[in-house]
Amino acid sequence: MTEYRRILLDGVAVQVVRDGAELVAGDGRRVKASEAVHLPPVEPSKIVAVHLNHRSRVEEFQIKPAATPTYFHKPVSSLNAHGGTVIRPHGLKYLNYEGEVAIVIGRTCRGISPSKAGEYIAGYTVANDFGLHDFRDTDAGSMLRVKGSDTLCPLGPGLVTDWDFHGKYLRTFVNGSVVQDGSTDEMAWDMHYLVADIARTITLVPGDVLLSGTPANSRPVQPGDVVEVEVEGLGRLTNRIVSGPTGIRPDVGAQPTESEEVLSTALGGDWEFRGIRPPRRS
Repeated sequence: MTEYRRILLDGVAVQVVRDGAELVAGDGRRVKASEAVHLPPVEPSKIVAVHLNHRSRVEEFQIKPAATPTYFHKPVSSLNAHGGTVIRPHGLKYLNYEGEVAIVIGRTCRGISPSKAGEYIAGYTVANDFGLHDFRDTDAGSMLRVKGSDTLCPLGPGLVTDWDFHGKYLRTFVNGSVVQDGSTDEMAWDMHYLVADIARTITLVPGDVLLSGTPANSRPVQPGDVVEVEVEGLGRLTNRIVSGPTGIRPDVGAQPTESEEVLSTALGGDWEFRGIRPPRRS
């Protein structure tokens, strides 16, 4: 396996290769990985994410498993990187983490079979599919503002080639404590299936990203929290939550809500079944 990263080196975006604790540029310059300013490891033309692919997540919501996957889109303007800050706009309450594996396309593909999909994958990276569930009601099924707002798609630290996605753990940490603990083996549809499914009608080009779903226990985080996603063989993606200096304009568009739909989604869909009213968050 080889791990490629993109960093700022002397003010210029440079692709580097990880060599232990150091990152090595093509011209031989070296920098400590812990000191590097990271960029997203790829530059996609599109980011596509799948709903409810982990069995534990389906069971958490107490719903019937879907027969086929459904998807939503995150704009490329939502991209963020390892070490980047994730912004929760002032006044919003329900910013949830979702640790995931991201599939990165390496060759243009359309109309391929699942058995051939691996030939079109450049590699994999770690993702955190953050969502602002305050907008859950106003965006209906599109998830555009919920999942597509600025900074809500951290990827990294690097792109790893020749990674076998079978039997790998996926864990999310908040301030050092494990909050999600899943496995790629609990996915209803594996990485190759997802690529082939999307490519039936959408041409995927090099750099495009597919997010493959999150395990149970996505919950809100607060400004000041440090959220880390670790995937076996891919590394650990770290981001800090900050409060945005401004809120959502009140004079245009639908406003954030705290309906039962918002609360049950943000808090895992379990509170209402226990008859417990969730605490209000600051």
